[in-house]
Amino acid sequence: QAQLVESGGGLVQAGDSLTLSCAAGGRTYSALAMGWFRQAPVKDREFVAAINWSGSNVDYADSLKGRFTISVDNAKNMVYLHVNSLKPEDTATYYCAVGPDCIGEGCYRRVEFAIWGQGTQVTVSS
Repeated sequence: QAQLVESGGGLVQAGDSLTLSCAAGGRTYSALAMGWFRQAPVKDREFVAAINWSGSNVDYADSLKGRFTISVDNAKNMVYLHVNSLKPEDTATYYCAVGPDCIGEGCYRRVEFAIWGQGTQVTVSS
């Protein structure tokens, strides 16, 4: 059974950088993709970024390109989300999730990510 555990959240200052981690255990993920999503209070869940385990297909939300970097470590079954220049509007619970790999620009925004972690809270103070 797939298990995803996020970590690395916390209270940070605007302008800081942060790296979130997601430990993926319980099964083999090589044919799948990993995504990061976030949900702020009273807002819908938002796609942030996704990547397949080979790193050959990467996608970012248009509004977040440039500040967010997703990466994988196959040997450790870890997925990371590095964020630069944090803003108060980045405050949210960040979730990692497993979904099918796909082909085509922006395809990760259209597939269903079926397995989710419990989330890690990021709070950015101004």
